[in-house]
Amino acid sequence: MQAVVLTEPGHLQLTERAEPEPPGPDEALVRVRRVGVCGTDFHAFQGRQTFFSYPRILGHELGVEVVALGEPGGTPSPIRVGDRCAVEAYLHCGVCGPCRRGRTNCCVSLRYLGVHVEGGLRPYLTVPTAKLHRSDKLSLDQLALVEMLTIGAHAVDRAQVTPGETVLVLGVGPIGLSVVQFAHAAGGRVLALDVDEARLAFSQRLGVDETLRAGEGALDRVRALTGGEMPTVVFDATGAPASMNGALAYLAHGGRLVFVGHHPGEVVFPDPEFHRREATLLASRNSTAADYHHVMQLMETGVVDTDAWITHRAALADVPDVFPTWLDRERRVVKAMVDVAE
Repeated sequence: MQAVVLTEPGHLQLTERAEPEPPGPDEALVRVRRVGVCGTDFHAFQGRQTFFSYPRILGHELGVEVVALGEPGGTPSPIRVGDRCAVEAYLHCGVCGPCRRGRTNCCVSLRYLGVHVEGGLRPYLTVPTAKLHRSDKLSLDQLALVEMLTIGAHAVDRAQVTPGETVLVLGVGPIGLSVVQFAHAAGGRVLALDVDEARLAFSQRLGVDETLRAGEGALDRVRALTGGEMPTVVFDATGAPASMNGALAYLAHGGRLVFVGHHPGEVVFPDPEFHRREATLLASRNSTAADYHHVMQLMETGVVDTDAWITHRAALADVPDVFPTWLDRERRVVKAMVDVAE
C-alpha cells in the first residue's frame, strides 16, 4: 500500500509499505478515509516538532471505517465491522500513576500517532479498539475534525469557563480556534488576538465577540474592552515564546492562565506580577476519552458547527506536492483535509 512518509524535515515522499497484519486481541484494522492536517504535522515538516523522530508517517486527525476486529481479550467493545469512527490518537500504557488516576493524557510513556508511532497517511492502520469512537451521524470529514476539537474542549474544561466570563484567546490557528469554539459554547465572552487579520476574521464565524490585532497597543485595547478589569481566563495557543512570556500581563487578578500551545524552551514571567494576581497557571495536554464523547455529542446535536472548518483538500497521492503550499499564509489555510479513500 502507498503511504506518505516524512523522511526528513522538508521532504515528504509517497512510499510503498507492507499491508498490516490481521488485528490482534482488542485491536481493529481500520480503513483510513480522511486525515486532517495539524500544526504538529507542519512543525514536523519544518523540523520544529518536539519529541519527533524521522522517518515518520504523519497523520493523527482521522476519520476511519472498521474493516476487521481481533478477538476480544478484555472489556467487551461496542465497535463492529463497518462502523465509522474518530480515532483517539494518544496511546497510553494504562498502568502508570496518571493512567490509574484517569489522567490518560498525562501517561508517562504516552505515544502519539503520527509523532512517536506511524500515523494515518496510508490506507490501513491497526489501532486498539478502545481508541475508536463511533458515530452514526457524523460525516467522515467531521470524524477527522474530532481530535483537533477535543484539544480546545479539554483546555476549556481545564479552565472551567463559566457563562458570562471574559475569555481571551491568544493565537487563532486551528487549536486556538477550537478553544474559541468551546469557550463560546461554555457561554464565555470571547476575545481573540492574533497577528493574522484573515484568521481573526475567520474566528468570528466560530463565536468570537471581539478581535484584536497583536502588536503595540494590544494590551490597552484589551483593558478598554474589559472596563479595566482584564479577562478572567487567558488561553495561549501560540506556542510562541514571546507570547507565552507576555500572556500574564493580559490576566485579571484572580484569573486563570492556560498554556495550550508549547515550545521547546522556557517560559519566564515576573513572579511579583504572578503573585499579585494570585494567578492560577494551567497546562493543557491533548485530551481524554471523556473529551471525545463530549465533543462528538455536541457535534451530533448541532451545538458545535463544523461547516466552516475545512478550507483545503488533497488526495493522498498529491500530498507530497501540495503540503508545502499549505504553509503559505497567502493560501489562508485553516484546516486542510486529505481524502485517503471515499
